[in-house]
Amino acid sequence: MESIGENIDQLQSCMMQRQNLEAIFNSVADGIIAVDLELRVSNLNEAAQVMIGYTRQQAVGEACADVFGAQDADGLCALFGQRREADGIEVVVVDRQGRRHHLTVSTRVLRDEGGEQRGVVAILRDNTELEVLRHQLEKRGRFFEMVGKDHRMREVYQLVDDLADSDATVLVLGASGTGKELVAAAVHQSSHRSDGPFVKVNCSALSENLLESELFGHVRGAFTGAVRDKVGRFERAHGGTIFLDEIGDISPGVQLKLLRVLQEREIERVGSSETIAVDVRVIAATNRDLRALIAEGRFREDLFYRLHVMPIELPSLRERKEDIPLLVQHFIAIHNARTGRQIEAIDPAAMTLLLDHEWPGNVRELENAIEHAFIKCRGQVLLPECLPTHLHHEHVTAMPRPTSTRPEREQVAEVLEQCHWNRSEAADKLGMHRTTLWRKMKEWGLA
Repeated sequence: MESIGENIDQLQSCMMQRQNLEAIFNSVADGIIAVDLELRVSNLNEAAQVMIGYTRQQAVGEACADVFGAQDADGLCALFGQRREADGIEVVVVDRQGRRHHLTVSTRVLRDEGGEQRGVVAILRDNTELEVLRHQLEKRGRFFEMVGKDHRMREVYQLVDDLADSDATVLVLGASGTGKELVAAAVHQSSHRSDGPFVKVNCSALSENLLESELFGHVRGAFTGAVRDKVGRFERAHGGTIFLDEIGDISPGVQLKLLRVLQEREIERVGSSETIAVDVRVIAATNRDLRALIAEGRFREDLFYRLHVMPIELPSLRERKEDIPLLVQHFIAIHNARTGRQIEAIDPAAMTLLLDHEWPGNVRELENAIEHAFIKCRGQVLLPECLPTHLHHEHVTAMPRPTSTRPEREQVAEVLEQCHWNRSEAADKLGMHRTTLWRKMKEWGLA
């Protein structure tokens, strides 16, 4: 009886130890999966069960390929099959619900007391949230069709996000070629109106009478040539968004009628007194200073404040030159697709020419320069000689003229000291663009 009692005590002790080990095993935040030499799952903790979507009862005894699926042929099962120790291997596992888990895996070989292999255990760290954050950061380099990581562009992206749940009128401000239409399209596409029409109107391209007819429509006989009723752009945009580009160029008469649309949300076709309700979000854009036009009496102040509910101001390209390499790669990809070419890169000297240019035509001018280079380039790398000739002439003019035979690094360091390390002031004295100066400082280790 005494020996039976001792056995019971030992059994209870073993069971308690097993329960404690089980609790520890399941409390680990990382996933743990063990397989035998036949690559069948022999054990896994709760964290691993979450990652693969199988309970222990469902997974234990099953072949690795059956648990992780055919899409894992080069992933976790392959690591188990190598039966070796590895650290920091990145794999993607798709669970039973089709969710992708980005894992960092380390493996260890399981051996018995005699040193013989009995299986492999893997430690799984789920980096899915980090991967999502990384993807979101990368996405901020390209937001809808806009490209750029400069902080000014990220502010624009954030404003577009903020407008997603709103129908507020938007006024996009910026120089010609900065991408105002892309911003308008992004506001529309990110809103609840994205399934509705996106109607564009270039207000500077039409005379007053034609613009009024285009915007509001007309009825038959309203004027000479009006042989049938015409639906205007506001009616066509019902349920969606209308984009009024170059709003600063419209006449006082059209300004007054547009003000009424914004106030009353209804229009009258030219030649008709019947009102038509329209459900339209208005996005306007201009490269002009509307406040100056108001001071000159050429733009209605009340219309300005109706349009200026949410202003979005786009920076010029010279204010965000750090985005030029990103934009260049973007345009190379676009023109590769259009032309069937296989341009792989841009020569560093060619990139220097692009970085040193002031880009008065902004992003549109840069795209034209890349298209020009595609026409002239015959290889797989865009070379300096492929770029428009005026970029070369400007670069020669902007190059610093040595004042002595001293090395350029020494001259630059001396001027920086004189300017108390003010890069803009030093760049002016040296006759180079501040971006070029910054690049040279990084190259030479001048801090």
